[in-house]
Amino acid sequence: MIRERIADNVYWFQSEIYAQVTAGAIVGSNWAVLVDTLAMPEETLEMRTYLEDTLGVQVRYIVNTIYHADHTFGNCFFPGAIVIGHSLCRKLMAERNPTALKNVQEQNSAFDNVRIQLPDLTFDSGTISLQIGKRHIKIFPTPGSSADGISVLVREDRVLFAGDAFLPLPTIVEGDLDQLTETIKNIGKMSLENIVQGHGDVILRGEIEQAVKNNINYLAAIRKVARTAAKRKDPQEVLEEATVEECGKSRVLLGGLVEGLHQRNLAVLYKQEVEASE
Repeated sequence: MIRERIADNVYWFQSEIYAQVTAGAIVGSNWAVLVDTLAMPEETLEMRTYLEDTLGVQVRYIVNTIYHADHTFGNCFFPGAIVIGHSLCRKLMAERNPTALKNVQEQNSAFDNVRIQLPDLTFDSGTISLQIGKRHIKIFPTPGSSADGISVLVREDRVLFAGDAFLPLPTIVEGDLDQLTETIKNIGKMSLENIVQGHGDVILRGEIEQAVKNNINYLAAIRKVARTAAKRKDPQEVLEEATVEECGKSRVLLGGLVEGLHQRNLAVLYKQEVEASE
């Protein structure tokens, strides 16, 4: 696990094992708010040890920015913490995560002690606000990558834990391209100091404008590819030629995982274009 303090009492954690997934903590004098957990149990437990033993605080709240297992499987390691999420996050976790957990437990004994811990406090729209010490935290929906996506803003420090709403490579397999484009544009208007992506490295203030532009351009590029493919007799050739580099992103992002994510984006958009034309 990699960790870094990105503002006073605001911390960022990143998995060194799985997909550069991230988590965060906003720390007060006696307790902390955790934003997501890490994918691997040993890394989540390492994060808990750092918060409890080194910083001397207990986690009182966990905010799940999305239902995905790599962001939520660690909830159970913080007994007594109140888990906050979108109402759809709770629904999807209940429907999908037990099967995902069973499958991973059959392959890796490290997950034997993991239990599904659903959000205790949910919302559909608007915001949830928390105060921890002198810091005010705003929790609000940021859909597009997924319908249950939420983000966490530390107002005083202008740090946004964006979850999967902001990634090195935007993903729309479970979401909506127009909605995600709007969410990314809105994030770009927030006058932020840092964006903590759901996966990947922290984006610094001087990098935000270009990162926003790059992600919006990528989404426009894959939409164009999908529309072109839907009009061709050999759509597969168009889709195969539209590599992640051709659409404006590097294939080395996220340890090389982005090419597969890119192809899934194209497949979903192409299917949508075909269905829309029928």
